Amino acid sequence: MSFRNNQRIKLAQLRAFVAVAESGGFARAAGRLNLTQSAASRQIMALEADLGLRLFTRNGQHTTLTLEGEDLLRHSRRLLADLDSLGERAQALKGGQTGILRVSASPQVLERVLAPFLARYRRGHAGVEVHLSETGPARLGQLERGELHLAIMPALEAQRFRWRLLYPIHVLAAVAKTHRLARRAVIDIGEIADEPVLMLKDGFVARGWFEAACNASGIRPRVLVESSAPATLLALAQVGHGVAIIPSNVAPLPSVRFVMLTHEEQPIGRWSSVVWNQHRFLPPYAKDFADELVADVRRGFPGRELIRRAPQLPRPKEIFPL
Repeated sequence: MSFRNNQRIKLAQLRAFVAVAESGGFARAAGRLNLTQSAASRQIMALEADLGLRLFTRNGQHTTLTLEGEDLLRHSRRLLADLDSLGERAQALKGGQTGILRVSASPQVLERVLAPFLARYRRGHAGVEVHLSETGPARLGQLERGELHLAIMPALEAQRFRWRLLYPIHVLAAVAKTHRLARRAVIDIGEIADEPVLMLKDGFVARGWFEAACNASGIRPRVLVESSAPATLLALAQVGHGVAIIPSNVAPLPSVRFVMLTHEEQPIGRWSSVVWNQHRFLPPYAKDFADELVADVRRGFPGRELIRRAPQLPRPKEIFPL
């Protein structure tokens, strides 16, 4: 076998290794790689033979990484990301405006910001295939490894990267029309200390901001319901089942009243931003995407109508250019 063919096989083995590790099994990895399950298994066995290491422990239907496999997975991801970045840079050097753009955002941002923006963006960038993901806190690691080009997230939670600001996100209390707070525009967090609270589940950044303000105020909220769906919390608030704590970028219900929450007369929230890793190559079409997204949200952003009378959030300094 020639050296060139052997290198091709090893790259395929590496992609199979990462796919199996991330998918948690050979069947799902085979579908992701467009291979049969037996072909994916052969790739892994060949890689283990070449390396002289056992990468996975197989127990019936369960496949788990060995300690050696966990260590090599990090290096394999980095190598594959570097190879992808090399191809993207070569394409850019040829002056091309075609390729894959990988963007991560929360479900609310995907629904209320990126979905309408993409409808307009595609008309001018037919050669760019935008891949979206909901990776949550894992997006920081993906940016680090070069698995993402861009992430939409709070600027101050991505300190080691570069960003451009998009729009402010405030934490709001949503209540029924008949609630005692329904006619208020702004309230201190202490005014809901005795109220039953409807909360987003752990992992939502707005929940973290709210809990930090509660801790600073010495408040222990009485949580009645936790949900991963803001619409569920709003529906419960609408019928008077409690006070929903939500970010201002969710889709509002007309029959629910939204009240600004503050702590020591300061709004609770952060600025959203588009973030990238300055140490990874960013193709020209990714830069164009970020520029056009910034311009788009300046014309209007989700929740703008809910925070017109809100105290202004501190505006972090932008860290760019791209």
